[in-house]
Amino acid sequence: MQVIRHSEQALKTALISKNAELIKLYEKLSQGERRLLNEAFRPDCILFQPITVHSESDWIPSHPESTQDFEQFYQNPYRNTPSAKRSTIYVQPIEDLLKFLKQKKPKDAFCIVGITMIDLYPKESWNFVFGQASLTEGMGIFSFARYDSDFYSRNYKGQLKPVKKLTAGDYSVFDGYYTPPVTSTLLLRSCKTLTHELGHIFGIRHCQWLQCVMQGSNHLEESDRRPLELCPICIRKLHCALGFNIAERYKALLHWIDGGGCDVEDPGCSSKTHHLPKAVEDFKEHRAWILKCLDLLQQ
Repeated sequence: MQVIRHSEQALKTALISKNAELIKLYEKLSQGERRLLNEAFRPDCILFQPITVHSESDWIPSHPESTQDFEQFYQNPYRNTPSAKRSTIYVQPIEDLLKFLKQKKPKDAFCIVGITMIDLYPKESWNFVFGQASLTEGMGIFSFARYDSDFYSRNYKGQLKPVKKLTAGDYSVFDGYYTPPVTSTLLLRSCKTLTHELGHIFGIRHCQWLQCVMQGSNHLEESDRRPLELCPICIRKLHCALGFNIAERYKALLHWIDGGGCDVEDPGCSSKTHHLPKAVEDFKEHRAWILKCLDLLQQ
């Protein structure tokens, strides 16, 4: 086990930069926002912890890559930035997405993200992938199938029966495909993956500064250790891309966690709806963390 500790100066530079223009940009943040983000380089910080590598199979030892500080993010000429005309993130079930993409990407779309509970195999020679994305075009498809706690059990209901080879475009094998209950664990894992991949579409690379949802993960155990939140350096990157109020963002996340679920249409009768409670038991730790951040922001 190895704890990756960067020096106070390295974290401060990664967050604020030594570039005079970017320092001025940082100083435009509110006092509370700077107070929160400065936690990145405080030695006694409890909100943002250093990364711990548990084994050689973890992401950082397995995939050596350079770090990305705020200045590198800011100066990347290829990163995607939403505009007034392209500001919508479309999240579509995969079946709808395949039809959706045939029509062409909407003009107001910043990106389109497809989600599915079907296991993804890009090629017959591949084992599986959690997802595939075209970051330059702002498109991605992600599978949450293996986040179901029963996926690896012998009696998993989502196993497909062997069928004859299908023609291109024939997805009938997935008709009536099993969808597992949305447990709190599955929802938390899915939120982490979707947040992580959307971060990539915004141009944020894998984080190697502090514990962060933008850390790479090589396996499910490592993914589960990864927090749901962004570290201060990655918060600043996302803030640069979107220009949101950090406190309002945390309040919106709290509102989502505390929300009471949603009403969905009965597939057998369009005039009837069912109320689906939101499974958020596994979000308690994240909720408590958000409250601590809000306390710091509002001091």
